[in-house]
Amino acid sequence: MTNRKTVPGAAALAVAWALSALATSAHAATPEEQRLYTRALSATCAQCHGPDGRAVEGEAMIRLAGRDANYLLTQLLAFRSGQRPATIMHQITKGYSPEQLEAISQYFANVK
Repeated sequence: MTNRKTVPGAAALAVAWALSALATSAHAATPEEQRLYTRALSATCAQCHGPDGRAVEGEAMIRLAGRDANYLLTQLLAFRSGQRPATIMHQITKGYSPEQLEAISQYFANVK
């Protein structure tokens, strides 16, 4: 038996990867599959920004839930391009396509 360390968010990343494969398969995703895919993508943000983007007020990370989708997408793309400095977000956002960043932005904008 090997001794494995659990990486925070590894399960969410695995789900996102699996759903990504599903979303790019030959059939068009149903609305439910698309909802699950987007939710899995957004789950990768929970480690820092809290479940469903509901960060604790007063903490270092900002709350994503309920923010304007265009604002969120603009910030994510700025991190990705290096226009907005960051400690880690510039690296994280490079792991997503622009379409995935848009889906994440839409998801958090719709969280009440």
